[in-house]
Amino acid sequence: MESGPEVFAGLVFALFGAVLLVWTGICVRTGAPVADGVSRPAATGAALLAGVVFLATGCGLLVAL
Repeated sequence: MESGPEVFAGLVFALFGAVLLVWTGICVRTGAPVADGVSRPAATGAALLAGVVFLATGCGLLVAL
């Protein structure tokens, strides 16, 4: 019964992380800015790191069931 919220949170974290990684990749590939007002390498690195952390957290929550 209590695994319902954990599954939901895991799916949300994993989906957000995957979409953030795809979005960052598209921005880098097209040359679009990843974040306004921030240097491109810093914004790209922060977005990639956040995407990996969110994806890993989501997968960790889903595997821990």
